Amino acid sequence: MGNPVAAIDCGTNSIRLLITDDGRDLEREMHIVRLGAGVDRTGRLDPAAIERTRVALAEYVELIKRHDVDRVRMVATSATRDSANAADFHEMVRATLGRPAEVISGDEEAALSFRGAVDGLPDGGERLVIDIGGGSTEFVRGTREVLAAISMDIGSVRMTERHLRTDPPTADELAAATADIDAAVRHALGVVGTGPVTLVGVAGTVTTVAGIALGLESYRPELTHHAVVPLAAVEEIAQRLTSLDHAGRAAIKAIHPGRVDVIGAGVLILRQIMRHTGSAELVVSEHDILDGIATSLADPA
Repeated sequence: MGNPVAAIDCGTNSIRLLITDDGRDLEREMHIVRLGAGVDRTGRLDPAAIERTRVALAEYVELIKRHDVDRVRMVATSATRDSANAADFHEMVRATLGRPAEVISGDEEAALSFRGAVDGLPDGGERLVIDIGGGSTEFVRGTREVLAAISMDIGSVRMTERHLRTDPPTADELAAATADIDAAVRHALGVVGTGPVTLVGVAGTVTTVAGIALGLESYRPELTHHAVVPLAAVEEIAQRLTSLDHAGRAAIKAIHPGRVDVIGAGVLILRQIMRHTGSAELVVSEHDILDGIATSLADPA
């Protein structure tokens, strides 16, 4: 055993842990806690959501102790940037983890996502990494280093709560969500550029879509990592998921139960990004901001 490090990513939908030692994963865990539920509407974190997050974080603390980790970095993203009562969340984290969470900017979130996503991909050409989260989506363009980045407030939870209130959503709801997404994507591409790139997707929406496209019946990261998903498959999956009700989506085994109610909005975001970038296919990476956080601890430079 060398010097293991622990990375914790607390987003709008999930909280995840990675403990790694010299590039070798010791633990990789994920709990869907929906910390950002209702934030877009109320501007506040729900106490029940903070408690769900505490329970999951307490489990992670036990794993961190078990592996004798002394370098820990916990990053909190979109939901805590947006909430008026973020102090309640931070008090909980200090009491549970023994150290504060960092609320990072959208730009830093983008840079960490890019660093994690491109690790292990062959060199060559520019890439546009998209990280579709629950509250926000990051757009990061670069080679091995970031050239341009922006974070937009479109995410699977936020778009579901804002627009897709019927199950399955109505045509008007889908049109409103698509228009909202389109405006954000156009703005983002105006910042990061629209020239030829390899499109790389990370995080739960993308890996779920990859699992559906591959016909998987359970989460198999060894199969989805670096899989290539064509636009035609994303179009078909978007059509199917937005026409099914909750029970119909839940019957698709590749969808984690915690994503069943928001995956429709997530795939709409992915579809519109692919349409606007003119990308015929998407490269899927199982490595994302979590890996970027771990790398920042192992190699701070």
